[in-house]
Amino acid sequence: MKIRGHIYEIFRLLGEDADREGLRTSPERVERALEFLTSGYAEDPKEVLNGALFSEKYNEMVLVKDIDIFSMCEHHLLPFFGKAHVAYIPDKKIVGLSKLVRLVEIYARRLQVQERMTSQIAETIKQQLEPQGVGVVIEAQHLCMQMRGVEKQNSIAITSAMLGEFRDNAKTRAEFMGLIQSGLRHK
Repeated sequence: MKIRGHIYEIFRLLGEDADREGLRTSPERVERALEFLTSGYAEDPKEVLNGALFSEKYNEMVLVKDIDIFSMCEHHLLPFFGKAHVAYIPDKKIVGLSKLVRLVEIYARRLQVQERMTSQIAETIKQQLEPQGVGVVIEAQHLCMQMRGVEKQNSIAITSAMLGEFRDNAKTRAEFMGLIQSGLRHK
């Protein structure tokens, strides 16, 4: 049975008339939305990075910040959304910048917890690029905390994963945190 049949049944169990005009085609729309929101399962994060690795002697921090994320809490199937900041210090290999964004998107488009997603992004970069270090920070608002439960509309969850130089070197970690907090923008 397709997802739409189950959505129809959920509507019915909630006490709705699943055949009324406003809901008649909703099961198909919900099915398409869920397929899109979980499309990260169909992609291999390692292949995305491996397809854009380049030999380069650059050994300073590479940072892509303010990457919009939209994911689904695996506990309540409610969205969480915010920004991801991803940095690494190369060691003979760099990766196309857009691939870092794609990597974040792949992990965000799965049923997730923010803590795991943060670690998955960092670990995948570590394994595929073998950099001197990796830093990932995600800040997000969780509708499961804002719409239900504690109902705290202004809360933001921040998670980090620091590997290699980002964990071992306080100056590197401070530089990373300073850069993601700064308002520097290319004009």
